[in-house]
Amino acid sequence: MQNPHMMSDRKPIRQLDDAAANRIAAGEVVERPASAIKELVENALDAAAERIEISYADGGKTLIRVVDDGTGIPSDELVLALSRHATSKIDGSDLLNIHSFGFRGEALPSLGAVGRLTITSRFSGATEAAVIAVNGGAIGVVQPAALARGTVVELRDLFHATPARLKFLRSDRAESSAISDVIKRLAMAAPDVGFVLRDVSKTGEGRVVFRAEPESGDFATALRKRLLRVLGADFVDNALEINFERHDILLTGYAALPTYSRGAAVSQFFFVNGRPVRDKQFHGALRAAYSDFLSRDRHPAAVLFLSCDPELVDVNVHPAKAEVRFRDPSAPRGLIVSGLRQALAGAGHRASSTVGNETLAAMRPEAPIYQMTDRGQRYSPPPIPQTSGFAEAGSWESGRVEPTPTLDADLTHLPLGAARAQLHENYIVAQTATGMVLVDQHAAHERLVYERLKRQMGENGVASQVLLIPEIADLSDTDRARILEISDQLATLGLVVEPFGDGAICVRETPAILGEIDSVKLVRDICDELADSGCSQTVKDKIEEILSRMACHGSIRSGRRMTADEMNALLREMEATPHSGQCNHGRPTYVELALSDIERLFGRV
Repeated sequence: MQNPHMMSDRKPIRQLDDAAANRIAAGEVVERPASAIKELVENALDAAAERIEISYADGGKTLIRVVDDGTGIPSDELVLALSRHATSKIDGSDLLNIHSFGFRGEALPSLGAVGRLTITSRFSGATEAAVIAVNGGAIGVVQPAALARGTVVELRDLFHATPARLKFLRSDRAESSAISDVIKRLAMAAPDVGFVLRDVSKTGEGRVVFRAEPESGDFATALRKRLLRVLGADFVDNALEINFERHDILLTGYAALPTYSRGAAVSQFFFVNGRPVRDKQFHGALRAAYSDFLSRDRHPAAVLFLSCDPELVDVNVHPAKAEVRFRDPSAPRGLIVSGLRQALAGAGHRASSTVGNETLAAMRPEAPIYQMTDRGQRYSPPPIPQTSGFAEAGSWESGRVEPTPTLDADLTHLPLGAARAQLHENYIVAQTATGMVLVDQHAAHERLVYERLKRQMGENGVASQVLLIPEIADLSDTDRARILEISDQLATLGLVVEPFGDGAICVRETPAILGEIDSVKLVRDICDELADSGCSQTVKDKIEEILSRMACHGSIRSGRRMTADEMNALLREMEATPHSGQCNHGRPTYVELALSDIERLFGRV
């Protein structure tokens, strides 16, 4: 029986008119008001603007205005600028050698197709400015206008020509937040350019949402200043400067210490040749770099720039230019992982300075507690804990405290200072030249033992156990090719796989430290990771999880009294061991309090 759907009258193939084509393009390029602003600001940056002012109303739904002081558009090219695939940024002969932000030639005609668009511009050296308007795709005539310099693009009633799209927009607050996020990303990409973002939903000059003056100096210096403005001093003070190069790709920027982590991936920013991008493979590489320091519910913070020859990356794979494709996808991923791990190792025992700030905040006195009595209200202090948890640094025998008459004062000049006492049989108090340090003895020693185990494993390799009966994993051709491609890396971790006919692999050996495991499930988990992020940490993570558990059982327990020599030995080993500033879950192993902060806490300054 013939399918009834095939019996309907066939419509002939025909060419869509420009208005319909532009509305379709707008659906790809302009998803929401923030997308429109991104396109217009990128055009301003490509026009060598030094200052850009963005205004919006009602989350960008009723008004978007972008004013720049760039080179402008010649009056005789304004009509062409509103035509599809018209651009001054490429000549069409080489679609890989791209050096600009925007280049597809679809933004302005797309915006004109779905809203009321007006462009006023004065080309550098021109005697006067010109203006052109387009409404729902209908282009007006070019007319003289008054403008001293640059370009003003005004878009009113976005999606009025396609009202169905309006139903998919979120609240004004959500759309405003998306606009702010876009501007801050572009501000990080161009720290030498000034930005002002205004919400003009109400009458008057509106409310300044974000402002950043042009930053001076070389790019690294200007970026640091811009990050202070965009992400704040906490991020900059607790971030490591990144500068690594491999395979003709340069990785620069800043990555935060593990102890400065977030509950969501909201502070992760990636740029490729200066262009802000969102790429799940980059996010996966960032998580892999921090996998040894953060639990799954914590996320690292980083601002990373990848720079390379434009020929090595295709930036034309996404209509909104939000994604890119490298010729060798493994190169940037590997650079991110190895570069960040090297930087984190170089940080030594350093921990986030915000930890100390949080500690000081916790130490500030709470409001007095009052109780009602028959005589009225009176102050009732909290009960004093009955504990013998304080001990001076010294030797302990049968619970008695034998104070040490003198401690080596020379130790105070070292980063973690000289041990002075032990509190609650778990916290070491040390004096430094500029303040004090409070160390969690169990968390610190756990990290030290863990690093020692990892070092031994790296020196001796991962022992594998040969399976008496090799296990066969049936995989798709794609998954099989992916896992065989990394078989050498898996072998170094004790997992030995080989091809086994068509569509399958054979698992011959597994890491001995993991004991008895479901090797087929492990292989499929690796395949899922490779499909999702292009790299896999599964085997390494499982091995390190075992080592972490071993470290926990082999470390100094809470509740054990330590001698002064033991405490000082622990502090010295922390200073000499990379990553000792955080435990295996990303929490701090110590907090440092400056003497000036302590004096301020007691009102002495």
